[in-house]
Amino acid sequence: MEPAAQRRAPTAAVYLDDWLAHVKGRVRQKTWMGYESHIRNYAKPHLGDALVTDLEVLDIQGLYSALLRRTPPLSGGTVLNLHSVLTQAFSQAVRWGYLPVSPVSGAQPPRARRREPMIIDEKATATILEAAKGTRLEAPVAIAIATGMRRGEILGLRWSDMDADWTLLRVRRSLQTADGLRFEDPKTRRSRRTVALPEFLRTYLRRQHEDQFRRREKLGKRWNENDLVIDKGDGSPLNPDTLSSSWWYFCRAHDLPKIRFHDLRHAHATLMLLQGVHPKIVSERLGHASIGLTLDTYSHVLPAMQEEAVRAFDALFPPEDRAVHGPEADLTPSGQEALFPD
Repeated sequence: MEPAAQRRAPTAAVYLDDWLAHVKGRVRQKTWMGYESHIRNYAKPHLGDALVTDLEVLDIQGLYSALLRRTPPLSGGTVLNLHSVLTQAFSQAVRWGYLPVSPVSGAQPPRARRREPMIIDEKATATILEAAKGTRLEAPVAIAIATGMRRGEILGLRWSDMDADWTLLRVRRSLQTADGLRFEDPKTRRSRRTVALPEFLRTYLRRQHEDQFRRREKLGKRWNENDLVIDKGDGSPLNPDTLSSSWWYFCRAHDLPKIRFHDLRHAHATLMLLQGVHPKIVSERLGHASIGLTLDTYSHVLPAMQEEAVRAFDALFPPEDRAVHGPEADLTPSGQEALFPD
């Protein structure tokens, strides 16, 4: 095969299509669809006609500036995601011999504003559980609050993933909507995890199991056996988008704050941290790639944890009774000189 450097350089549009074909079997389908969407909607319209060898840092920087200035402007987070995609794409161009250095390496994307998780305290959580009782959302809501699992992980959960006593579950797959419904492996190695289940969840699981049994008996041969804990009504998988839509209607009907279903995962983490559970354990339950991600995501909880730490330290070393000694009393032990005498 002729070396890339000796072949006529393709346009950026042709090269990016070649790169997308190259990575299609190497990443999750939903991830690839995100790559393709960013390239089609944002990169190609601005860079597509230029030869890949003619692209410079200022071309990439100009792309970011144009996207941020357009009407309506693209969010900083989306431009940052585009930067990540282009970084991978043009790093491959270097490996393939088209470029000596990637034009993306010197470009500076905007800083994304991290969306601070909605704070759902113990009272709000109890209100949500009570409102969901007896509805089709009861089981998925309870599982999300009790485990911190992601939406797709909950909808991919099977009864066989739990032990006989419903005290442990194993996260083994996730239901995704890329090119139709499909079960995929968890997104990272740490996402494939074992989660201990609180006792209160067993009541919800038992009701869900009994409800499924009644529906299975009623539908007979029309029942689709998938062993799923959460199903569409006939045993088949429930579309994640359908769950999210049902959640929005549920919140509006019960006059609840505008929170996403995903925020129930944040509620689990926040409540665990406020109860003094070690961040390492919380991180493992959530399937985070690192404890650093957990601490960064839930930094809003840290002030309350600091106060609890101070109270714990005061319990170990109670302060002297100033009422007895007086605010100006010399508390230096008898027979010793004060460290800082007047």
